[in-house]
Amino acid sequence: MARKATKKTSSRASGRAAKPSLVDEIRGLVELMNEQGLSEIHIDDGQRRIELKRGGEAAAAPAPAAAPHAHAPAAPPAPHPAGEPPAPAEPEGEGLVEIKSPMVGTFYAASSPDGDPYVRIGDAVDEGTVVCIVEAMKVMNTIEAECAGTVTEVCVRNAQPVEFGQVLFRVRPA
Repeated sequence: MARKATKKTSSRASGRAAKPSLVDEIRGLVELMNEQGLSEIHIDDGQRRIELKRGGEAAAAPAPAAAPHAHAPAAPPAPHPAGEPPAPAEPEGEGLVEIKSPMVGTFYAASSPDGDPYVRIGDAVDEGTVVCIVEAMKVMNTIEAECAGTVTEVCVRNAQPVEFGQVLFRVRPA
C-alpha cells in the first residue's frame, strides 16, 4: 500500500483568513482615525496596548488666516557701568542638565498614585537620586539624576507617555 504525500498549506493558501499583521492593524486604525476625525485612539485587549495620537498642529482645525502684524523692535540692553565688562547673557535653559528618558514608556512622578512625587521644582538632587519611574512593558524603571543640582523644570505630566530621549527634567548643576 503506497502512501500519498501530503503537503501542508498555509492558511492563506487554504482559503482561511490569515491573522492580520500588527502593521495592517495599525494601518486600519489610522484609516479609522482619518474617517472619523479622531485625534487619538487607545486600545488595550489584555495582550497588548496600542495608543495612536496625531501630532501637533496636524490634528487641529485650521485657524482663519489673520493679517500679519509687525513686531516692535526689542529694546536695547541697559547700559552697564563704565569700566566693567558686561555680564554674559545666559539664554534661558543654557547651563542646565537635561534628564532624558532612556526608553519609550509611561512617566510616573511618584512610586504610587497617591504618593508624593520623587522631586519637585526647586528640590535639590544628588547624582543618583531617583527622580521618577518610566514604566516599559510592565517593568518599573527608576530614573536617576545624572548630576547634583536643583530641579528647575519638570517637562512631563504624571502618567504621560514618553519617547526615547525625551527630556523629563532640567537641573541646574550645583
